[in-house]
Amino acid sequence: MSGSQPLSSSQRVLVTGASGFVGRALVTRLLASNDFEVVAQFRSSASAQKSPGKAVVTPAINSETDWSSALAGVNVVVHCAARVHVMNETTADPLAAFREVNVEGTLKLAREAARSGVRRFIYLSSIKVNGEGTDGAAFTAEDDCGPTDPYGLSKWEAEKGLMELAQHSAMDVVIVRPPLIYGPGVKANFLKMIQWVDRGVPLPLALVDNRRSLVGLENLTNFLIHCIDHPGAANQVFLISDGEDLSTPALLRNVAQALGKPSRLLPFPVTLLRGFAELLGKRAVVDRLCGSLRVDIEKNSRVLGWTPRSSVAEELKRTVKAYREQEPR
Repeated sequence: MSGSQPLSSSQRVLVTGASGFVGRALVTRLLASNDFEVVAQFRSSASAQKSPGKAVVTPAINSETDWSSALAGVNVVVHCAARVHVMNETTADPLAAFREVNVEGTLKLAREAARSGVRRFIYLSSIKVNGEGTDGAAFTAEDDCGPTDPYGLSKWEAEKGLMELAQHSAMDVVIVRPPLIYGPGVKANFLKMIQWVDRGVPLPLALVDNRRSLVGLENLTNFLIHCIDHPGAANQVFLISDGEDLSTPALLRNVAQALGKPSRLLPFPVTLLRGFAELLGKRAVVDRLCGSLRVDIEKNSRVLGWTPRSSVAEELKRTVKAYREQEPR
């Protein structure tokens, strides 16, 4: 296996999922550095035409995808594309759907990458591989895995397949498991939270006493780029965060501060909050608001010499600035 020597300073990097939240930010940062030649993978021609660099189109990611043109001359793959976790699943067989893209599609790409001479495959996985929450100690990269839903299970199966491939090829593998990712252009529940605070909606969360790790786009993309070249990253698993664990009320106050708005938090008993959520079928949402999920990133400093470059406050300022620019006023 490779990984004992530093990688070449001249790198052609394939980024999959280049139209996605992380992939788009990563491509932008790689191109801005002028240190990398970037190949950005898109699933539609319309998206590819907007790419500032070299673009390739692969409409579907599964066991049949042909990656030969995308991999031509590529040294490193950063695989961000995935079938992502959704709160309200409508597919009849979610596990099969997740496996088709996240397991079969990932391993098809990785096998072709190894055959074409790619030296490093960086896989953007998920903290859901570790589990849904931490009641005591924070998750570490060495912990036993405990995925509890089809998405997390598919990511774990892909990780195991990649590590097995690394043992039988010259290509090394780096696995990165982020918790909740936020930053400019964030969607879903994090965007809703920003909108609630911006509109002054009273939130019954003042009594929540939890701790959650998050990672901003700036820190995540910086870490992924750090892993492109560092020899110590070879065949390792890393957890990633901003290095600051916040309670839900603290996060909301930080968002309010970034918005220049007051935080309107009401002292509502958490047990009643959970009860109402159960009745309304929103238990998963409240579990995330009230539960803890912490990750330990000490390994990143010890093995790679990496620490977060941006604070939560700085990451939130960038997030809110982009929200202000995009939100209809």
